Amino acid sequence: MIRKNPHGDLPRVHPSAFVDPTAILCGKVVIEENVFIGPYAVIRADEVDAEGNLAPIVIGAHSNIQDGVVIHAKSGSPVTIGQHTSIAHRAIVHGPCHVGNGAFIGFNSVLFNCTIDDGCLIRYNAVVDGCHLPAGFYVPSTERIGAMTNLDALPRITADASEFSEDVAHTNNSLVLGYKAIQNEL
Repeated sequence: MIRKNPHGDLPRVHPSAFVDPTAILCGKVVIEENVFIGPYAVIRADEVDAEGNLAPIVIGAHSNIQDGVVIHAKSGSPVTIGQHTSIAHRAIVHGPCHVGNGAFIGFNSVLFNCTIDDGCLIRYNAVVDGCHLPAGFYVPSTERIGAMTNLDALPRITADASEFSEDVAHTNNSLVLGYKAIQNEL
């Protein structure tokens, strides 16, 4: 469902993107080329700051937002998801937040008030809150990363983990074409 927010902003969806009919896009949302938005995802840009300003939520080209993902922003803050990035099932991305290119955010993970640079891999059930993860950083499953976390004490991305995230991105890019082909049947 594509709908306006209370300020009249409508989502902009690139014609090559696929948005599942059960997903909800509300307000100042920008979906770029060849993006997959899975079933029951909610991307909602509707809260304004004290001056009435609202930054967009932008989903970069060739990215995938999987089943049940929630992306929202507090008080008009920006949320940007880079290109070729995967946000896995039931993850929550709450702005202000920036996720770089080629990142992987695992199942049920929560991101809030953070910057995730290019190529980061965050495994399932992790929490990243109030910090900046440098490019290529790895967050193990169930880890909680905050402003006081010593990032040097955590492991780096392995080749297997990197392969997994690249495979997920490739698979979801293929789904865009498949679902676009049967879109009128859904």
